[in-house]
Amino acid sequence: MKAGVGANRLFVIPALLVALLLVLPLATLIYLAAGNSGNVWAHLLANVLPDAISTTILLMLGVGAGTAFIGVGAAWLTAMCRFPGRKILQWMLVLPLAMPIYITAYIYLELLDYTGPVQSFLRWAFGFASVRDYWFPDIRSLGGAVFIMTLVLYPYVFLTTRLVFLMQGASILEASRSLGAGPGRMFRQIALPLARPAIAVGVTIALMESLNDIGAVEILGVQTLTFSIYDTWLNRGSLAGAAQIALFTLVIVIILIAVERFARRHQRYSSARDQRPPSSFKLSGIKAALAFVACLLPVALGFIVPFAALVNFSSRRLEQLFDDDLASATINSVMVSSMTALVTVIAAFSLVYVARLSRNNTMQRAGRLASLGYAVPGTVIAIGVLFPLAAFDNLVDGWMRSGFGVSTGLLVSGSAAIIVYACTVRFMALAHGSLDAGMDKISSHLDMAARSLGRTAGQTLRQIHLPLMARALATAALLVFVDTMKELSATILLRPFDFNTLATFVYERASLAVFEDASIAALIIILIGMVPVVLLMGLSGQSASTR
Repeated sequence: MKAGVGANRLFVIPALLVALLLVLPLATLIYLAAGNSGNVWAHLLANVLPDAISTTILLMLGVGAGTAFIGVGAAWLTAMCRFPGRKILQWMLVLPLAMPIYITAYIYLELLDYTGPVQSFLRWAFGFASVRDYWFPDIRSLGGAVFIMTLVLYPYVFLTTRLVFLMQGASILEASRSLGAGPGRMFRQIALPLARPAIAVGVTIALMESLNDIGAVEILGVQTLTFSIYDTWLNRGSLAGAAQIALFTLVIVIILIAVERFARRHQRYSSARDQRPPSSFKLSGIKAALAFVACLLPVALGFIVPFAALVNFSSRRLEQLFDDDLASATINSVMVSSMTALVTVIAAFSLVYVARLSRNNTMQRAGRLASLGYAVPGTVIAIGVLFPLAAFDNLVDGWMRSGFGVSTGLLVSGSAAIIVYACTVRFMALAHGSLDAGMDKISSHLDMAARSLGRTAGQTLRQIHLPLMARALATAALLVFVDTMKELSATILLRPFDFNTLATFVYERASLAVFEDASIAALIIILIGMVPVVLLMGLSGQSASTR
């Protein structure tokens, strides 16, 4: 027994160190926010923050309402209704997740701007001489940002809500039918209230992603709090001021989550014991056509149109395939994403496994704290990561100079390792959630049987847990790999000099108004991003069919 306790402690100490490293950026942010920001706040309060706060709130309200409307509606239609094309649409509805927000914004700007093909066609078709002769919605606006983010982010709500609709037992819906409830009333009074937690989770994730964006809001001219952090740090040279805005943004995130939980504090939900799949409604005629159009429209606007435009742009720049800069950016992206996936999965597994061994609240809380990074914008994490790593580099350099007369320079903060660290903090929640769910499916009786046969904790890990967790480990690694490939906010702030990833390659060229030169790189990101999207939909379908 004592040997087992000692073995557990050998696992616990490294896991706690991992948790501390993951929480360090947030602790650093609080420390930096207590510093002197000079006179920058006078300018921020007068000219920046009022508009930035109101814009951020309106953006979140618009994205939250839009993703909920599209995601819940599409989830109900594909889960509970039968109409021609439903099976292919339920897969296609997830594809916009493969489109990074900033790439979608660049594409729609190329399509809908004054010089773009849409307005050019309108002027040609109706004989308009200038923009004063007609009205056209301005894509460079808050409304444009809400439109684009909603189209890209609604699948988060669709995935979580559709799974709940599929897992609702048949008995509760049959009872409502026997009481005379039609499809509309059943949706409003039964299915929708039962799916509220799933809707809240999906909307919250969508809002976190909208807060994290910096590329789209910059090109669309939308001044959000996240962009204000970037501008205050780099353009105004105030790290303390940027940290204070970042901390304020973090408070908004915490309030958002707290309000949602408070709103449903008295509600209780339970899974249906009836494991029969709910019977669906058959639609025909005009109703089937409307359902098909309602599901096709978000797919068309969120994926088909921008993807087709991107393929068209890429066909004009095939010489980019032989560009040394693109090749270097691709290699850097694969290297950083692979290292991040490896480090994140190892760190997440250590937390999950130690929580299983120790079975105490301390390790469970450590895992939750370590997963907070996903709720924090990349620019915020970048600030919290840069300061401690730069201090570490300076400490090592000073020690080497005084002891050996050798300068080591910026060992960590001047290399790609800082991006790996930041992305590990940012995407820990993805890996931790996947692995925690996978570990929960392994019966604790297997651990007891292994111990009764004389296996140590390490042997049990190698011979039982790792083989059974292979699928969860692969899923977690793939999700982190692709999200790191798309990450722009933290990468653009932390990358070393003359170091580009595919995301920064796209950002640089799009910022110079030559998006076509970045189309090949954007297409590579999207094609890679489609892999976990298909995987997620497959797992969602399997979970519903094998429950």
